[in-house]
Amino acid sequence: MKNTLNVLLGKLRMKQLQLLIALDDQKSLHKAAGLMAMTQSAASKALHELESMFEAPLFERSKSGMIPNQLGHCVIRYARLVATDLTALCQDVAEIRSGRGGRLAIGAIMGAIAQCVIPAVNRLHAGYPNLSIEVVEDTSARMLAQLDEGRLDLVIGRAAVAADPSKYQYHPLADEPLSVVVGYGHPPFPKKEVKLADLADHRWVMYPSHMPLHALLEREMDLAGLSMPDNPISTASTFVTVALLQSSADLVSLLPTATADMFIRQKMLRRVPVKLKSPSQTFGVVTRKGGVLSPPAGRFVELLRQHTPSDHRVRPARQQATRKVQSAQAARKRKTA
Repeated sequence: MKNTLNVLLGKLRMKQLQLLIALDDQKSLHKAAGLMAMTQSAASKALHELESMFEAPLFERSKSGMIPNQLGHCVIRYARLVATDLTALCQDVAEIRSGRGGRLAIGAIMGAIAQCVIPAVNRLHAGYPNLSIEVVEDTSARMLAQLDEGRLDLVIGRAAVAADPSKYQYHPLADEPLSVVVGYGHPPFPKKEVKLADLADHRWVMYPSHMPLHALLEREMDLAGLSMPDNPISTASTFVTVALLQSSADLVSLLPTATADMFIRQKMLRRVPVKLKSPSQTFGVVTRKGGVLSPPAGRFVELLRQHTPSDHRVRPARQQATRKVQSAQAARKRKTA
């Protein structure tokens, strides 16, 4: 490994990495060479040099073009990461020189936005008024892919959903309590406590099957002695969920409590007094292992920890339990992979 690293540090050129990316996109050496403004013979020589460094071919030649093999996919992924990081470096340098102050890209799951991310962003902006801040709201799995590609500086979510959680640094931040909700047009519930069985005539809007909150609802249904609904509407979008609930009094859903509260205050949703038996999900700060956060990103993480509501913070015992759960999830994924 040391010899390979020395070879890469001594001989690898950015132009070669760009050629790999172009080959992956174009599936043709001729087209990739044209895109790179190189002759085909120069491109072929550059690819041969790369394959010599790794002592193995990176592409399979087929009727459909040049297709990366397993090693090729690995090298191309890191080539894209390096290219993205260098592009971000150039952008940051340009923005700092122009007085705009750089850029920070944050990914966050829905349940972390209202009570954790937004207050920290506002305080960060006060300290870095020239900083360009981008906030992406999506599922943890999709945002981890963007983190891998260098498009996000950090993610507020769950590392356990990754195929290999050990690739990331994960620091638990807060619990994510959940609420069962309906549209505001739904008649108020007369009971102080409603059972899931009481919602049998409602149709569920739920998270896709690969998401942790889908598994939590499945567990709640099982504990209540109920089967999962046969005809749910599946979406990971907060906007779609709220719009659907508002459109029909026959729909019900499960949302992070912090998100639900925001829409309840605006009289868009109504909480259903269902007492859930499962422990709250936990989310945290996810970064690339071995990566170094920029000063604004580091300050943002500090602000997150300082201003996360105390009743939602993860306690030490809870952190230990969370690590055990994540280790078990990772082990199950390895067995089924």
